[in-house]
Amino acid sequence: MASRVLFSAQMSQALKRAGARAHSTATTNEFIAQREAVKHHAGDAASTWLKISIYVCIPALAAASFNAYNLYSHHVEHLAHHPKEHIKYPYINWRAKDYFWGKESLFFNPKVNFSAQE
Repeated sequence: MASRVLFSAQMSQALKRAGARAHSTATTNEFIAQREAVKHHAGDAASTWLKISIYVCIPALAAASFNAYNLYSHHVEHLAHHPKEHIKYPYINWRAKDYFWGKESLFFNPKVNFSAQE
C-alpha cells in the first residue's frame, strides 16, 4: 500500500515536470518562429508558381492547341484530296454469324471503317 502511494506521488511529480517542459516559453517561441518562416517561404514559392502557371503554362497550352488545330486541318484537307483506298482482303470483316443487330460491329463508324456489306 505504501509503495502505491509512493509510486503515484513520484508519477504525478514526473508528469508535472514533463508538462512544464513541454509548455515552456522558449520552445513555443522557437516553434512559432519556425512556423512563420515556413509560412513566409511557402507564400513566396506559391506566388512564383502562380506566376509560372499564368505567364508560361497558359500561353504554352494556347500555342500547342493552335499548332494541333493547324495540323488537323491540313490533315483533313489532305484526306479530302486523297481519300483512302479500300482493298477488300478476305480476312477483313469476316463473320461466322451476323450480330443480332446486323452485320456491323458495335463500334462501327461509317466515316472511318469500311462496311462489311460491301
